[in-house]
This record gives sequence, structure tokens and C-alpha cells, in this order.
Amino acid sequence: MAHPNEEIVRRGYEAFLSGDMAAMDELLADDIVWHAPGHNQMAGDFRGKEAVMAQFAKVFELTGGNFQLEMHDVLANDEHVVVLARATGKIGDRTLDDRGVQLFHVKDGKATEQWLYPGDQHATDEFWG
Repeated sequence: MAHPNEEIVRRGYEAFLSGDMAAMDELLADDIVWHAPGHNQMAGDFRGKEAVMAQFAKVFELTGGNFQLEMHDVLANDEHVVVLARATGKIGDRTLDDRGVQLFHVKDGKATEQWLYPGDQHATDEFWG
């Protein structure tokens, strides 16, 4: 049986990829902080559910809905979830195929903070422009 926090993050991935923002709304804390590194239009620290959801919408807008996340493995305990993931997408003639790590802090059944660690930051910056 998977840890309950693993299930929360897995449901979040499924909701994100299916565009189910109502489900995402239930899984994110109102005061979530989302950390995305780099020097690109998707980078920054996004505070609050509204700002994070706007970033999710921007991902799909920029990629025309072709952005995908594939979970390779998930490690979870009572406070954190670590996801080893592959991100793929296309924007015009630019493509992304990156293996990275996402770290979530989970409290009371909701993601309260997220840190993204791309495998190749330069490629990620080039992709998102």
C-alpha cells in the first residue's frame, strides 16, 4: 500500500495531465508556494493557489496542450514526496525531454510547497524561452 502522501501527489499528476483543475484545487493548499528555477518565462516563486494555477494554464497554453509528465518513481513519508519524472513537450520547433525531480511538502492532505529540479536547466530555459 502506498503512503497517503504519495497518493495525493499521484492524484495531482493525473489531475494536471487531464486538465482537471477542480481536482487540482482540492490538492493544493491555499497558501502553496511553487518554486521553479531558471531564467525563463516559467521560472520564479509563485505564491498562492491562484498564481500556481495560472502557471499550470500557461504550460498548456504555451505547448498547445502537448506537455506531458511521466512519473518514473515516487518516494513519500509523512511530510515530503519526491517524484522522479520525465517532462516532454513541444513549442514550435523547440522540444523538451528532461528527467528531473519534484519535491513536495505535504501537510493535512494538501501540497503546501513544491521545488522543481530539472535535470538540464539550460535545456529547460531554452525550451520555455
